[in-house]
Amino acid sequence: MTPSDVKATLSFSDGSPNMELPLYKGTIGPDVIDIRKLYAQTGKFTYDPGFLSTASCNSTITYIDGDKGELLYRGYPIEQLATSCDYLETCYLLLYGELPNPSQKEEFVARVTNHTMVNEQMQFFLRGFRRDAHPMAVMTGLVGAMSAFYHDSTDINNPEHREIAAIRLIAKMPTLVAMAYKYTVGQPYIYPKNDLSYAGNFMRMMFATPCEDYKPNDVLVRAMDRIFILHADHEQNASTSTVRLCGSSGTNPFAAIAAGVACLWGPAHGGANEAALNMLGDIQKQGGVAKIGEFIKQVKDKNSTVKLMGFGHRVYKNYDPRAKLMRETCHEVLNELGLHNDPMFKLAMELEKIALEDEYFVARKLYPNVDFYSGIVQRAIGIPVPLFTAIFALARTVGWIAQLNEMIGDPEYKIGRPRQLFVGAAPRNVKPIGER
Repeated sequence: MTPSDVKATLSFSDGSPNMELPLYKGTIGPDVIDIRKLYAQTGKFTYDPGFLSTASCNSTITYIDGDKGELLYRGYPIEQLATSCDYLETCYLLLYGELPNPSQKEEFVARVTNHTMVNEQMQFFLRGFRRDAHPMAVMTGLVGAMSAFYHDSTDINNPEHREIAAIRLIAKMPTLVAMAYKYTVGQPYIYPKNDLSYAGNFMRMMFATPCEDYKPNDVLVRAMDRIFILHADHEQNASTSTVRLCGSSGTNPFAAIAAGVACLWGPAHGGANEAALNMLGDIQKQGGVAKIGEFIKQVKDKNSTVKLMGFGHRVYKNYDPRAKLMRETCHEVLNELGLHNDPMFKLAMELEKIALEDEYFVARKLYPNVDFYSGIVQRAIGIPVPLFTAIFALARTVGWIAQLNEMIGDPEYKIGRPRQLFVGAAPRNVKPIGER
């Protein structure tokens, strides 16, 4: 870390001695105040619910400027990666720090492709779930169970184990998501094919059946690949922080990634695209486009519990850069499939128009986010709404692995142990039961 010339002084009104706090500079973005010695020197903690002002680590992987609407993977703007690279190139970049040259890409793609099959016993593991189980419930179990099948790559402190675990997770996640889907609809599992692209292979495993093969549509495959790229990493979000915290205990990579899957499930995080489509479905049931005005009125009403899902973002105080790219892809897919007149899509486009023009939403910078458009694209492709978050987990796996490996390689890393402000009962004595 690079020390800053600026120093901070913490002073107390009770006469306690002042404390000098060093600052460190990032390559870009805010400086950080180093408070690691705060408790030792003052006996005090900081208080920051949600960690909104706390840097939990230093990282070289992803940078976000929410005010500018900027997202960089290893320094590369997401707009350039999404238009010039495919998902496996992006995976290579996140894992190793640089984009691959042709021979590096060929070798990496071959390694991933040759690990796409899963142990046959996985299908018996699936049978323990109800057919109507949510795919994320299934995925949490399947990913965690991988540690029971791949004992030779569970030592988080062994670089070779981490490497093979990374390849296995990236390669097998599409197979597991497709298996979870096939199980819920009662269809046979489709094995991967090594001559297809990563996204093309996933879509074939999703939609092919033994009686009819699936011929990947280039426009739809590219759309899915772009969804993967745009969701590959997003700095220290809730699920990434969960993976880091879980991994800090020394647990195996599969368990740490399973923890990330579980965290991603929440509607405030990875489940946002599912929530956005469910919202559109609710409006459609109430009357569709004709009822949008009434719906917007409820959203603006402070006393209403109605929320506008798929708009705005915790980090971006400007337009989500991923949303711009996903919006383009959305229209490409709708054109390819001739779905611009589908009632649900007409409803979505009308809602988008209102949100971009209505002063209420513009003033609050509630622009459509990536979840809004990616949900529409996935529905158009034929992916059921409950599976959206599982696909998000598939895409985010490489980011989780890169962040986990970075943490393990950091000489300063320790097991995570947040502090608290205790506001419960003071010490007291237990009374005999008859006196209580």
